[in-house]
Amino acid sequence: MAIRVEHELHTRRKGRNYGVGLLLAGVIAIVFGLTVVKALNLGDIRQMEGFDHTSRPGMITEGEGQSQ
Repeated sequence: MAIRVEHELHTRRKGRNYGVGLLLAGVIAIVFGLTVVKALNLGDIRQMEGFDHTSRPGMITEGEGQSQ
């Protein structure tokens, strides 16, 4: 014999779970959207290479690395 009557506590929890799920989906959508926008607006990839704080020959432009 199965219990068919749902207690009001279960109904409230279900509503809260849907709310938390929607908030989580929203945060994931925002992070994904920001990632896509940043990836599409990269332009020249050499601009992004400087963020790891190491010097690479590919980062030096014409005349920049020569000392006088």
